Amino acid sequence: MSNPIVDAVQKHPAPEGLKYTYGTAGDKGVSLTNARMHSPTRTQRAVASTFIPLAIGSTCTALLSLALPPCDVLDSVLTRVGLVAALRSRSLKGKWIGVMITASHNPPEDNGVKLVEPLGNMLQEEWEVLSTEMANKANGDEVLQYYQDIAAKYRIDLDGPARVVIARDTRASGARLLGCVQDGLKAAGAEVKDYGFLTTPQLHYMVRCLNTEGTKDAYGTPTEKGYYEKFGAAFKTALKGKKPQGSLTVDCANGVGGPKLVELIKYLPPKGEALDIHVVNDNVIKPESLNVDCGADFVKTNQRAPPTSKTGPGDRCCSLDGDADRVVFYFKDTSNVFRLLDGDRIATLVASFLGDQVRLAGLADSIKIGVVQTAYANGAATQYVEQHLRLKVDCTATGVKHLHHAAEKLDIGVYFEANGHGTVIFSPDTLDTIAQYEPKNPGQAEALSVLRACIDLINQSVGDALSDALLVEVVLAHKNWGPQEWLSTYTDLPNRLLKVLVSDRTIFKTTDAERKLTSPEGLQKQIDAEVSKVRQGRSFARASGTEDAVRVYAEAATKAEAEDLARKVAELVKQAGSS
Repeated sequence: MSNPIVDAVQKHPAPEGLKYTYGTAGDKGVSLTNARMHSPTRTQRAVASTFIPLAIGSTCTALLSLALPPCDVLDSVLTRVGLVAALRSRSLKGKWIGVMITASHNPPEDNGVKLVEPLGNMLQEEWEVLSTEMANKANGDEVLQYYQDIAAKYRIDLDGPARVVIARDTRASGARLLGCVQDGLKAAGAEVKDYGFLTTPQLHYMVRCLNTEGTKDAYGTPTEKGYYEKFGAAFKTALKGKKPQGSLTVDCANGVGGPKLVELIKYLPPKGEALDIHVVNDNVIKPESLNVDCGADFVKTNQRAPPTSKTGPGDRCCSLDGDADRVVFYFKDTSNVFRLLDGDRIATLVASFLGDQVRLAGLADSIKIGVVQTAYANGAATQYVEQHLRLKVDCTATGVKHLHHAAEKLDIGVYFEANGHGTVIFSPDTLDTIAQYEPKNPGQAEALSVLRACIDLINQSVGDALSDALLVEVVLAHKNWGPQEWLSTYTDLPNRLLKVLVSDRTIFKTTDAERKLTSPEGLQKQIDAEVSKVRQGRSFARASGTEDAVRVYAEAATKAEAEDLARKVAELVKQAGSS
């Protein structure tokens, strides 16, 4: 007698010779800001031994020697994701779990998948391991046995309810992969809500809303209209009648963020009263144009505006990525020089503003704000937060998962990776304090109103390019700043990032949030010696999560010193890695 799970798995057989292993979410070059399961990137397909970043819940790598189109390696995995999502929901007594089909800033021929926990947060690490094991099972019988083993180990009632929310971005392969996920979910007997095309943060929002609906922690209405109404109303309230300078041109990477932003604009105050938004690169009719010469990753990597940009000096611009979970700002100065306002800049701007509002509301003694960074954050940004804003800075290992967890430990935790992915998290106690506080005067009342509106404007479950962009506009309006004033808050230290190929990356072990090497022995002392020779020097080396390489970061007072320091540290790493 056939089994529906075995039948579903056999319908989408796994390619032979494929092995999945976890990498590091956020690793430079191949990874994503959030965890996904991926087909090969354009760059990686050019390598003889192709590394395919594949993951559920964290970026993964897979070694493959098959001549397959990028997305075709994912059919079997997506089916198994459906099984895992159903199991995860049942383990939580039927809470809604999210499945997002996207590959973020990757080329249009790639695709991937991401699992979302009930409050819109990332999949638990334990379930990342289970997901990887499931993805690596050879056939339907092995998958069924592992499915039953998980249920037995975690005492999951396989007759209990399983509820799963699905959405996808605009990639051409999305419809096929959606069918694969649905086959797995159907085989597992799960209830499914298919939201069609959404940004990744919108899917996170839906999951959180569905699981909190009817409770004291209700997050919103679990519909697209509910999303637009919540963030539109919060934006209007947070502005307090102030109007941002000029207009904002938004590059939507020819991805799903384009039509969603166009819809969101309908719920914002009329442009004459608040913000005038110009939407560009929103061609979702041609999926092959996704992320091509546009989008946040293009701007950050190339340090220039998309070729389609027609803005002039001083005009404020921002770029989303393909699934709209990250955003970077930029402009041309009066000398027509491109100026990037990346995640570090967004973090300092937002932290400064929230600190002001907490102080003006009379809550400075009871609410503390902190900024969470990785070692890749520019040293000037760290110094600005600590010395000028006088706020706490925590440094974590690379990867949005680590940043998010660290931010959750603070009263108000602000984190943004340099690539523009980030958010602000308010602790439950802080939310209660802000909700219950009785202002002593009109000034406190206004600041308190702005804080409460910001809480609603910020998507606390995940980085959300649309809400983050609106938050930046609120801050600039209150400060009466343009992009030049924002840029002038501090001057980035010149820096350089190099990749060094090594025979075995596993010998490079770190401590202190990846800023210091403990192995190979003696290498850190050599790096420290080189750092001491330059002004404002800082350098570290950390192993790649996806290939036998070590990434070297260096910064110093001048460009020449930074490049020289990076070169010397890279040479030390090369010597240590070849011995």
